[in-house]
Amino acid sequence: MPELYIGLISGTSIDGIDAALVDFSGSHIRLVEFEYLPYPADLKAAIAHISVADALIPLKDYGTLDMQLGCLFANAANSLLDKARFPATAIRAIGSHGQTVYHAPNGDSPFTLQIGDPNLIAERTGITTIADFRRRDLAVNGQGAPLVPAFHQAVFSEIGVARCIANIGGIGNITVLPADNQSPVIGFDTGPGNILMDQWIARHQGKPYDADGAWARTGQIQAGLLEKWREDAYFQATPPKSTGKEYFSLPWLEQQTPLAAYRTEDIQASLCALTALTLADAIRHYAPGTGQAIICGGGAHNGYLLELLAQYLPCPVQSSEAFGIHPDHVEAMAFAWLARQTLQHLPGNLKEVTGADKTVVLGGIYPAC
Repeated sequence: MPELYIGLISGTSIDGIDAALVDFSGSHIRLVEFEYLPYPADLKAAIAHISVADALIPLKDYGTLDMQLGCLFANAANSLLDKARFPATAIRAIGSHGQTVYHAPNGDSPFTLQIGDPNLIAERTGITTIADFRRRDLAVNGQGAPLVPAFHQAVFSEIGVARCIANIGGIGNITVLPADNQSPVIGFDTGPGNILMDQWIARHQGKPYDADGAWARTGQIQAGLLEKWREDAYFQATPPKSTGKEYFSLPWLEQQTPLAAYRTEDIQASLCALTALTLADAIRHYAPGTGQAIICGGGAHNGYLLELLAQYLPCPVQSSEAFGIHPDHVEAMAFAWLARQTLQHLPGNLKEVTGADKTVVLGGIYPAC
């Protein structure tokens, strides 16, 4: 008898919604079906606008976007069920991450904000929906991120093998899985993943991303730029730590760099190297004994980025697909797993990762009627 959950997420790249149907009934977590629903251009622009630091957003626009995204997340779940030919009644719950529009875990009043109304998801799918996973971790003094390392531990850990999972989405993060089951799992955001590369190519070539790193390959990596960028306080800070597009954005780049002094393709090449090098710095420092670097997220499709990462690391660099999970599916599967944890009253955070005072059950439950 299958034990089915759906995971929904849209990441910091703001490209669309990933939906995964996952079966937890066997000894291994199994992906049953996957669906991707791209955002319309106008909605993507609205999300990008509301996510800008210090943006002035009318409450009407915020509420409308929350509702629109809730409907789209519900559509993604229903499309997934149609594709898999399963009725809604076969699904235990949906875990919806929503769309992060602001992440500010530091300061006097830390908060993180994800939108995509879960009431609409539960109503339009007829499936109990769990959402708002991150804020309970903040309530116990955590960063609210990253949450996926707990899932990485569940699916990728192996006794006797030291591994590091590098998730390269808009933001890069790592999960350090020790060879024994006694040492704590370490995980944190390393800095920019694809976000700066995506924004730079969008500005100069009108493309949403640099396919396979092709444009970056035409440039020359500028060592002086890399050295200056790596001096940023975020890279020097010790974990636990998390970040987002509110910090690493084109305004950050403009503050750091006399952009007119460089060719645009050289900036792109150097941004690609920055992502690879900061990931490698983090792995070398916090996982010096790792024997395998497993890559997931959209960055796994950037061949140039992976080549640079392999140059900077002493261990093999492999896609998560070699370990049974496609790199595009990992995060959506993680939120199906987190929904299951919540329904079973089990913690979803790793306090050593987020810096929380304790492990807690995450998320709010919106029952199906």
